Amino acid sequence: MISFMNFFLQRKHLLNCLLSLEMILLSIFLVILSLLSGVSSEGLMIFILLTFAACEASLGLALLVILIRSHGNDYVFSLSTHKC
Repeated sequence: MISFMNFFLQRKHLLNCLLSLEMILLSIFLVILSLLSGVSSEGLMIFILLTFAACEASLGLALLVILIRSHGNDYVFSLSTHKC
């Protein structure tokens, strides 16, 4: 819940948004891990979720680097689709 509130209240920097999304994904991972503790396919589900988390983190950092190189900052409000 704290990561959801952080994501919706502090949307000034893209890095803060990415960290909040990562915390949301990790909390979902822990909830699913606790719910699937007795299921036999638990190991496969853990590896799939960790793979998605790693891909999400690397994609977010790549987007952050591209944004900083093109705009010079990581402010969310500087993102606009109308700029060409």
